[in-house]
Amino acid sequence: MLSLNLVSILMPLYNEEECVGICLQRVLEAKLPEGWTREIIVVDDGSTDRSVEIVEEFAAADASGAIRLIRHERNQGKGAAVCTALDNARGEFSIIQDSDLEYDPADYERLLQPLLAQQADAVFGSRFLASGPRRVLFYWHSIANGWLTTLCNIFSNINLTDMETCYKAFRTSLLQSIPLRSKRFGIEPEMTIKLAQRRARIYETPISYHGRTYEEGKKIGLKDAVQAFFIILRYGLTRDIYRDGGAAILDTLSATHRFNRWMADTIRPHVGSRVLEIGAGIGNLTRQLQSKRKLYVATDLDAEHLARLRASFPGRKNLEFRQCDLLKGEDFIPLQQIADTVICLNVVEHVEDDNLALRNICSALVPGGTAIILVPQGMSNYGTLDKILGHFRRYSQAELREKMEKAGFHVEKLIEFNRVTWPGWFVNGRVFRKTSFSRFQLFWFDLLVPVWRIVDGWLPWPSVSIIAVGKRK
Repeated sequence: MLSLNLVSILMPLYNEEECVGICLQRVLEAKLPEGWTREIIVVDDGSTDRSVEIVEEFAAADASGAIRLIRHERNQGKGAAVCTALDNARGEFSIIQDSDLEYDPADYERLLQPLLAQQADAVFGSRFLASGPRRVLFYWHSIANGWLTTLCNIFSNINLTDMETCYKAFRTSLLQSIPLRSKRFGIEPEMTIKLAQRRARIYETPISYHGRTYEEGKKIGLKDAVQAFFIILRYGLTRDIYRDGGAAILDTLSATHRFNRWMADTIRPHVGSRVLEIGAGIGNLTRQLQSKRKLYVATDLDAEHLARLRASFPGRKNLEFRQCDLLKGEDFIPLQQIADTVICLNVVEHVEDDNLALRNICSALVPGGTAIILVPQGMSNYGTLDKILGHFRRYSQAELREKMEKAGFHVEKLIEFNRVTWPGWFVNGRVFRKTSFSRFQLFWFDLLVPVWRIVDGWLPWPSVSIIAVGKRK
C-alpha cells in the first residue's frame, strides 16, 4: 500500500564513494512541498569501493530513518537498480536520483509541481530547455542524445526534448504496473516508450545540470547509445506495458474499435440520460456512450484505469470518475439512486459473490431504472482465457435471470451477443489453452465486424455473451 504525501527517492548506486555522501546530504536537505515527507531507497549495484559504507554511515546518523539500503550481490546495471528501488517504493510519487551529483535535488519542487496539480502522470527534467546553470560538455554526446530522443519521439509519438534525462518523476503506482526489462541505461527509452503507450500525461520541466567528464567518472558511453537504439526499435514495435495479464488483454481489446462500437450500439437503445458505468476499465465503452448524457459516472476498482480515464477525457463536465468495488456496500452509499441506467459489462463474472454485486447495482438505480448486465455464456466454453481474465464462472440464461430477479430486478430482455467468436474462444481457450489474444487475429476480426453484425444472428451455435436488460422493481 502506497503512502500519501510521501515521495520515494530512488537512488541507483555503483562506485560513487566521492559523490554519494554529498548527494545524500543534498537529498535530505532538499525542499519538498509543504506537508510532504521523503524516503530514500539506495540500491547498491555491486560497488567495489566504499560507497556502501558511506551510505550505511548516513543511514545510522539519520534520525528520521528515511534512508534504506538494498544491495545487489553483483553488478547488473542502472536499470536493474532502478527496478529494485521501484519495487520497494512506498511513496505516492517517485523521483529517480543518480548518486553522481550531475542532477540537483533543489529541482524537486519543480519536478513535483505538475504531479501535485494532477496535470501529469510523469515529469521529465529537461537539460535542454531554458533553465538554471548547465555545464557545457561534449558536442557529440549531445548530438547522440538528440538523435536518440528524436527516434524515441518517432516511435512513441511524443515531442520530448530530452528522453535520456535521468531526472524522471512519476506516480509510483503507474510505473509499478509496467514491466521494465532493461538492465542498463536502456531503462530510459524503455520507460519513455511504455509511458507513452500507456497514454500517460508526460510533462517536461527545465532543470539545472552539472555533467561530468569521463575522467570525472561518467559511465554512459557509445555502447549504451547503440543499445538504446535497439531498445527503441524493440519496444517501439511491440506492446509490453502491463504486468497484469488481464489488463494487457483489456489493452489489446481497446484496439477493436468496430467491435466496441457494435457492443455499444447493441445496448444504446436501453441507455438513459444519467448513467453509472461499473468496471469502465480503460474506457472502451465509456468512449462510445458518454456523449450527450446529462451525467456519466465511470467507476473502476483499479486506480491506474481511473487515471487513464481521467487522462483520456479531460474537461468533460458531464463525466465523473470514482473508485468503486462491486462487493463493497460502502462504495455504493454515495451512489444510491444516482442513475436511471447502470451499465455493467464483463464485470459480474469477476466477483465471487455475484448476488451481492447485483444487489449493489440495484441500489444505485432509481425505481424503474434499467440495469444492463453483460456476462460470458456457457460453462462448456470456460477455458484458459477465462482464467487469465479472472472469471469465476460463465452463465446460462436461466441462471442470470434467476439471480437478477432475486436481486430486485424484473428481467425484460435477454440478448444473445457475439455468436461469431464462440468457435474461436473454444479453440483458443480450451484446445490450445492460450492466455492472450493475438493482435493479428483481432485486427482481422475487427476489420470484418460489419460482416459479423449481419450474419451473427443466423449462426447456429450459442453466443459468447448474454446481455440482460432488467428494471428495478
